[in-house]
Amino acid sequence: MTPTTVWTRVTRRLGFDHNPLRRGSDLIEAWLLPAVIAVFLILAPFIAGAAGQLVRADNAAARQVTRSWHQVPAVLLQAAPGPMMSGNGSNTWLVWTPARWTADGRSHAGSVPAPSGTRAGASVPVWVDRAGDVQAPPVTPAGARDRVMIGMLVVLIAFALLLAGLAVLGRRWLDRRRLAGWEAAWLSVGPQWSRHG
Repeated sequence: MTPTTVWTRVTRRLGFDHNPLRRGSDLIEAWLLPAVIAVFLILAPFIAGAAGQLVRADNAAARQVTRSWHQVPAVLLQAAPGPMMSGNGSNTWLVWTPARWTADGRSHAGSVPAPSGTRAGASVPVWVDRAGDVQAPPVTPAGARDRVMIGMLVVLIAFALLLAGLAVLGRRWLDRRRLAGWEAAWLSVGPQWSRHG
């Protein structure tokens, strides 16, 4: 297909050929997809920016809470399930495992995050709050950046799906309106045809 043929089809579809038989609903339907794309391209940067700001604010609030936390050693009461992974710890995952620890002179017991495959009796560093309760490790700067990117991506996908859903609903509404118009036209013309038969 040549570029000229493609351009001709696009201009005809968008109603630039001034076809007198084209209904207004046909023009609206033709412009629905370009309008949805334009709305997405115009609003997406603002929506992504707002989502990024919300996640950054959440990260800052979480960072503020973690300022009072400190690390203490915890002794595992059981082996952490799962194999020890290679890669200098880059491939290990954390498993919540029963352990005991001391924080501010008081002894505590409960589950702590430990690298999978760690043996019973091993000491692992854990983060505790002022009450001595174990917390998940604080978010690292790289993790905070990842949270911002993921939050922005999720919001953009949700916005795209919302626009797509609205476009589908708009098209269905146009189809129903067009069908009602055809039925009304047939009811006015049909009896005249049957009289001539």
